[in-house]
Amino acid sequence: MENLYAASSEHHNPSTSSTPCHSLSTRSASISAKKQKRIPLYQRSMSFDPNLLHNNGHSGFANGTSGALRETGVIEKLLASYGFIQCTERQARLFFHCSQYSGNLQDLKVGDDVEFEVSSDRRTGKPIAVKLLKVKPEILPEERITGQVVCAAPLNLENKSGLKPSSPGQTSGSVCYERNGEVFYLTYTPEDVDGNVQLETGDKVSFSMETNKHTGAVNAHNIVLVKKKQGRCQGVVCAMKEAFGFIERGDLVKEIFFHYSEFKGNLDTLQPGDDVEFTIKERNGKEVATEVKLLAQGTVIFEDVSIEQFDGTVTKIIPKVSSKTQTDPLPGRIKVNFAISKELPFGDKDTRSKVTLLEGDHVRFNISTDRRDKLERATNIEILTDSFELTEESRELGVIAAMRDGFGFIKCVDRDARMFFHFSEIMDSLQLHISDEVEFTVVPDVLSAQRNHAIRIKKLPKGTVSFHTQSEQRYFGVVEKEAAGSISKSTSPAKSKEKDSEEGVIAYDEAGIKMTVPYHIKELEGCPIPQLGDKIEFSICEVKRTGLQSAVSIKILNRSPNTKRLVGYVAALKDNFGFIETSQHDQEIFFHYSEFSGDVDELEVGDAVEYNSSKGKGNKVSAEKVAKSTTVNDPSDEVYPTVYTGKVLRPLRSVDPQQAEYQGLVEVTEEGSDEKGEVYPFGIISLANKTDCLQKGETIKFQLCTVTQTGQKLAYNATTLRRGTVDCVKDQFGFINYEVGDGKKLFFRVNEVLDGVELQPGDEVEFSVILNQRTGKCSACNVFRVSEGQKLVAAPRPDRLVHRLKSITLDDASAPKLVVVRQPKGPDNTKGFTVERKIRQAGVID
Repeated sequence: MENLYAASSEHHNPSTSSTPCHSLSTRSASISAKKQKRIPLYQRSMSFDPNLLHNNGHSGFANGTSGALRETGVIEKLLASYGFIQCTERQARLFFHCSQYSGNLQDLKVGDDVEFEVSSDRRTGKPIAVKLLKVKPEILPEERITGQVVCAAPLNLENKSGLKPSSPGQTSGSVCYERNGEVFYLTYTPEDVDGNVQLETGDKVSFSMETNKHTGAVNAHNIVLVKKKQGRCQGVVCAMKEAFGFIERGDLVKEIFFHYSEFKGNLDTLQPGDDVEFTIKERNGKEVATEVKLLAQGTVIFEDVSIEQFDGTVTKIIPKVSSKTQTDPLPGRIKVNFAISKELPFGDKDTRSKVTLLEGDHVRFNISTDRRDKLERATNIEILTDSFELTEESRELGVIAAMRDGFGFIKCVDRDARMFFHFSEIMDSLQLHISDEVEFTVVPDVLSAQRNHAIRIKKLPKGTVSFHTQSEQRYFGVVEKEAAGSISKSTSPAKSKEKDSEEGVIAYDEAGIKMTVPYHIKELEGCPIPQLGDKIEFSICEVKRTGLQSAVSIKILNRSPNTKRLVGYVAALKDNFGFIETSQHDQEIFFHYSEFSGDVDELEVGDAVEYNSSKGKGNKVSAEKVAKSTTVNDPSDEVYPTVYTGKVLRPLRSVDPQQAEYQGLVEVTEEGSDEKGEVYPFGIISLANKTDCLQKGETIKFQLCTVTQTGQKLAYNATTLRRGTVDCVKDQFGFINYEVGDGKKLFFRVNEVLDGVELQPGDEVEFSVILNQRTGKCSACNVFRVSEGQKLVAAPRPDRLVHRLKSITLDDASAPKLVVVRQPKGPDNTKGFTVERKIRQAGVID
């Protein structure tokens, strides 16, 4: 009979079953495994006729009771219309039909205790259970035991949600408890846990014990979770001592101790500010952190910062010098006007910069909320730009005069002394430089009240700060005394001390009264030097701090008839002196940079200048009071259009200092003619490129011009035709096979090659030669590749060498030997290779 219904269940459509099968016994599994033979047709029916029972499904008593012996058992298997009962008093498994259960079938579950009578099936003669009654369990007072989960059982999805688990596995767990010094272990199943709770190993639980009626084993029953296991905590290392440290916890506003022996990792890498995780344990009645492990930076977050920014007013500042009575970690206060006005605290690290905050400052900030205790504070505080106007703070102006390592000094407009400042007081995180104009506030030093320093330094646009006030009115006067000195950056120290104190004097009339005003040579940048008796126009400037006046913005109206100024062109510039080509272009005159009234760095070869001639020691002529001039007649006004080809017979003396004559000479040549042509002189003004270095024997193209003063014809607008081959090219420079002076190779830089062409040895190029006036060395510029050279082909090895290499064997004593002189070093400075090299496979990443 059992086989009949078991076989029928195999062919039953699972979709018609309302109650899924919870488990299969070993016997059911073995029966199912034997169902390979053909089953008779009458055994495939799922119908059950109660009349087939020997007693026709009725008892022999009017009240429905029977005199037959009743047994007890446990529902072992329950399907849609039938099930099986495991007998309690004997080892037997009986089939029953659901129609034999007198109660509500929905209340019947696997594991329920039932009482029944035993009958036999009329067809097969096998015993079956009939007249089932559910036996209510006897409710006895339970002893609750406290224990701990040793091995957690997985959540039984089949019973809880009606779904089968995705994969079979362990379905039971275990708990332990202690009694009289001994530890006992009990098993449990997910059904034994009260509520939909997933227990985890280490959880503290309360339960009662239950004895299995079939096996006699004692199990944990009615398990209730008392306390979840203390999980891993997170925090940030806030302090480290000699052998221990402290961690600021991420769940509480509290620090916890840890010993270095509890750190799982390289202790040398641990430092304050690192994120860590740990387990809390009690030792000697105190909580300590154990099993400390490093986390990725940024894992632990203590607070949430608002995206929205708020405006407020500083009502209490943080004291610069902390006192022993100061215990508040957030001593600052900012008043913010919400619906209800409130004050927010802030600390040292809550400002965007280290700029000093003052009471009454208008600031903008974010609000930070601590996740642990919900404390709000102001953070990312920055001063608003209109704060200085609203608070009417006294601000001063100045210019950065000096910069050191971390601090500097400001030249003040209204103070004689320079004002000290620290880089941390620079607003907007800008980088200041010397001569930058700034605005600042002056406050007494905290440590010394007699000293002041600048705070809240703000950079201003150029031209904002002025140490002087200049009159708009223009005055006219005559030079009574010439000024001496220089404004050159390369001023000679000996002459500057002598002449800087000499100031000039200008006489002028104001309301019929003769007045005098001094002027200084440094005020004449870009202007010729006034001479005695010159009529000039000027403005008067007054120093704000001292009230002293001087003439500025001087303009020469008329030169004195007794003044004689010469004109010329800068022919050469050296370290602290140079030479001027005269207006006749046949001589050069020495001048010192201290005699130039302007910035020497802006002076270039070929610039027109005016000067005075004087004789010094040994009757040597030199130029004095040199200044740039824009009134010199340029020879290009009388240039002839004919272009000649010529050959340099003699270079300028700046190219060949050994020659006695200054001028260079060029001879006109004609193609195919051996006759000598006319020879013309040339000077620095003759060169199209004033930095070009014409060498003796070079071929050039030029025009002719007439010198206005002498009527002499001079070569003009001369350009060279140079060609050579590239000798070699290094990383950022190279050399060309071309003789210049004593050298047979000409240096060039790669960035001088036109069109970004990558030159190779053997390439033919055209170029210009320039002379460095200060070093006297020549180099090539404007390098242009004309044609590519032949590609170098490696020469084959000589036959004798190939033959020798083929005849050498490892056993040959005369063969060359390889001897390791020094072992290689790795990145960690260790010798040799500590890791065995492996052949890398394509597509495989180690």
